[in-house]
Amino acid sequence: MFGISAEVESEVGSLSDDRARINLAWLLRLRWGAVAGQTLTVIGVWTWLDLSLPLGWLFFLIAIAAASNLAATLWKRRASRVAEAAPAVLMLLDVAVLTGLLALTGGASNPFSTLYLVNIALAAAVLRPQWTWALVLVSILCFGALFRLPGSIQSGFGHASHGGLVMHLEGMFVAFVVSASFIAYFVQRVTGELAWREAQLADARHARVRAERLASLGTLAAGAAHELSTPLSTIAVVARELERKLGATRLGEEAVDDARLVREQVDRCRRILDQMSVDAGDVRGDAFVRVGLRQLVVESTEGLKGAARLDVRLPPDGADDSIYVPRRAVAQALRAVAKNALEASPEGASVDVRVQRDAGAWRIEVCDRGAGMSDEILARVGEPFFTTKGPDRGMGLGVFLAQAVLSGLGGGLRLHSRPGVGTTAEIRLPVEAPAPARRTGGA
Repeated sequence: MFGISAEVESEVGSLSDDRARINLAWLLRLRWGAVAGQTLTVIGVWTWLDLSLPLGWLFFLIAIAAASNLAATLWKRRASRVAEAAPAVLMLLDVAVLTGLLALTGGASNPFSTLYLVNIALAAAVLRPQWTWALVLVSILCFGALFRLPGSIQSGFGHASHGGLVMHLEGMFVAFVVSASFIAYFVQRVTGELAWREAQLADARHARVRAERLASLGTLAAGAAHELSTPLSTIAVVARELERKLGATRLGEEAVDDARLVREQVDRCRRILDQMSVDAGDVRGDAFVRVGLRQLVVESTEGLKGAARLDVRLPPDGADDSIYVPRRAVAQALRAVAKNALEASPEGASVDVRVQRDAGAWRIEVCDRGAGMSDEILARVGEPFFTTKGPDRGMGLGVFLAQAVLSGLGGGLRLHSRPGVGTTAEIRLPVEAPAPARRTGGA
């Protein structure tokens, strides 16, 4: 039904990759800080507390973390695409390194065991839920394994000889499991709410931009119609007079046909200007009336090229129901969607138009037999003056104006498509217009 340039499709398709790349870059900086902190902590404990530590093994584990961070940094610079699993793999490695460091420095009784929770909080903020809960499970298993280290005080876990300390360690483990679960759950809830709020703000900004574009389009169309009306009328009069004189002198049928063609194209230009100025998504000049659903669907497809290929299916128990809408504006919106579906479908292929009642609104689905669209292309559908059709087959305003009209009435237009299958345009039209629309006569 619609198309998009390869450059735009590539740009839209890289959004998820950019997010993973940003998360990975942020994590790499944090890991360099962690490597520096671990190194300083080991040196400080060994120097000032005079504790006997296996320095060789400790620095070996820290070196593994540093080497992995360096390798990930070099890979990120060269990789054309960063998978979302990359940060998760590094976090899992961090859990393994932390477990090794704790095992060499006191096991579960080491106070730095709480650093497991830092990894979990970071994962809940930047990773998908499945990766976050996988990290929680691995952290719990690793922390639990520290209680079973041979030769340490934790080897008496569950025995009365270490009753007080063992009970304390058991409480630490239970508290860790509860804390890890709650942190993962609530951080994800908070980030989810923030993401939802950002999406709502983005929708509001998109609606404001759409309204501004719509106002600009209406102003442009009204100005063009005003400025071009006089020359177009002059051309039409001259073409009609030329056609009459050529027909009277019988200088040739081709000359008469050319004059007639000029007049027809002038009429087409005037109709386009009239449609742009009157139907530019602003229904304030179109009175709200009660019209039958069947009649509205028929009017929207009447005279449409290829209308015979439309397979309209109305519900037998509600096809004669009436709705309160701006009749002409809604008919134009339905007509634009049906026209796109017919043009997208191969010659001779039918287009299904299904009408159903759904929770106080009518749902009209228009299914074409076209080539379909990818998710990246769908993200750009509805932009004004965007079209891949020829210059004589449309201006790229059909879906833009249809969305503006329907959303202003409390309805909407959504597109579902798969490459090679086709596109379904889902139109939601409220049975009763919103109260503000009734008072003002439009959106």
